[in-house]
Amino acid sequence: MKLDRYDLKILEILSREGRITKSKLAEAINLSVSPCWERVRRLERAGIIEGYGARIDPNVLRPRTPVWVQIELKSHNAESFARFEALVRDTPEAVECVAVGGGVDYLVKFEAASIDAYQRLIDAWLMSDVGIERYFTYIVTKRVKRPDSGFAAGDFVPD
Repeated sequence: MKLDRYDLKILEILSREGRITKSKLAEAINLSVSPCWERVRRLERAGIIEGYGARIDPNVLRPRTPVWVQIELKSHNAESFARFEALVRDTPEAVECVAVGGGVDYLVKFEAASIDAYQRLIDAWLMSDVGIERYFTYIVTKRVKRPDSGFAAGDFVPD
């Protein structure tokens, strides 16, 4: 599917303002309402727009302590990686995990009720058979930038 400048602008606006009205969206991209809305429906049908939602600040509902952890595994084989990744998926407090190169195997972001709760969790991981060789914990002291949808029209060059 080819995207033009109108499609890209629609995506950029909707990624920031998912509740914008049809008429305001049409006005923002300089199209009338019907053609604008047809473009939105086409983007939805193509799966480019996966859905609409609200960004919720979990700290308002329940204070959490964010912790980033570098993890290196003892063994570097497919079975070890799969076992560790399954543990991450099964741990609700592990909210983000990426495999990385450069000396460590994974970066994991935890959101725990407290530092003590995080420490109990990592202690349980260390005592499990997941095979952690070593880990480094980084307590978040301040959020500098919060991720958004990640879409900006300038990041995409249409065909």
